Amino acid sequence: MGCAGLLALGTVGCGGGEEDPDAGTNGLASLTPAEIEERAVAAADEARTVRLSGTVITEGESFRLDVRLGLDGGFGEVSAEGGETFELLRVEQDLYMKADAAFWESEGIPEELESDPAETLEGMYVRVVEDDPAYEQLSAFTDMDVLLENLLTLDGEREVGERSEVDGAQTISVLADGGAGGTLDVALIGTPYPLRLQRPGEAGELLMSDWDEDFDLHAPEDDQILDYGDELVE
Repeated sequence: MGCAGLLALGTVGCGGGEEDPDAGTNGLASLTPAEIEERAVAAADEARTVRLSGTVITEGESFRLDVRLGLDGGFGEVSAEGGETFELLRVEQDLYMKADAAFWESEGIPEELESDPAETLEGMYVRVVEDDPAYEQLSAFTDMDVLLENLLTLDGEREVGERSEVDGAQTISVLADGGAGGTLDVALIGTPYPLRLQRPGEAGELLMSDWDEDFDLHAPEDDQILDYGDELVE
């Protein structure tokens, strides 16, 4: 009969309709920006693990992070603006730091190491005790709750932005103050995890991946640990 005949009989749909752009998604695109942000933050709060990578600028200092975080601690690499790079490992309250001799020479060497820091420290984990003034700042880089609470923020009136992709995953963005207050890209498929954050005021960009993926976390072997008491860095 053909399409013309079917239409004459009142039947609709002979050429097919437009494909639903939200088919197969988690429905975020139909929500308000506040609701999208709320679901993303809730998903992050409920997650057990995440990987954070990117740049954070805070109090005039720039840090590059690549850390794996979980409920019991985390590990990874931090690079400061001056080029100094160090590794951190925290298992519950036990915090360890590893860096090359150049780092220790620039940051201050414990008295016990002044003879030959390269020979003593190379490839070793130095224990950072809780009484050390550096403990709070360093441990924050391995604390999932602290980092997400302080970094996963926007500033200004929200609006829904464009759809995009982050590492091949479909996303929808929430913009604050037209983007000047930050942009948050949220997964459109599956759990609405935050996947990319452009921080307010050009304060860095972070990628968030490997949500809820398990990783090994354990303290170094005893022969890999150096312990210099209450103060690590002068």
